[in-house]
Amino acid sequence: MPTRREARERALSLAYECEIRELDFEALRAELAVDPDPYAVQLLRGISDHHEEIDALLRKYSEHWALERMPAIDRALLRLGTYELEYIPDVPTAAVITEAVELAREYSTKDSGRFVNALLSRIAEEVRTQLS
Repeated sequence: MPTRREARERALSLAYECEIRELDFEALRAELAVDPDPYAVQLLRGISDHHEEIDALLRKYSEHWALERMPAIDRALLRLGTYELEYIPDVPTAAVITEAVELAREYSTKDSGRFVNALLSRIAEEVRTQLS
């Protein structure tokens, strides 16, 4: 069974593909030869089911950045991280943010790690405080 890191990486890949191809997750999933592991599916269904709420949070906290202007890979990564922060409270905040930053550094621009860190940290302050 893949680690959560591997599941996040697979979910990021599929979320990015959904965005680029303008497909919902279930349509893309039907095309896959191998189903993603359960945690990746949970993340992808979650961002699909809560897309409007997640994007509203991203717009609220992305100072001076329109969501549509962000690189597609950053949007996908931020949606995954925001979903985990808001809807999967048993995953530690630091783990969500650290993994998102590492994935941003690996797959996006040189400045994306800092951007993802700052944005998810601000979102975490709101949603994780509400969960307490």
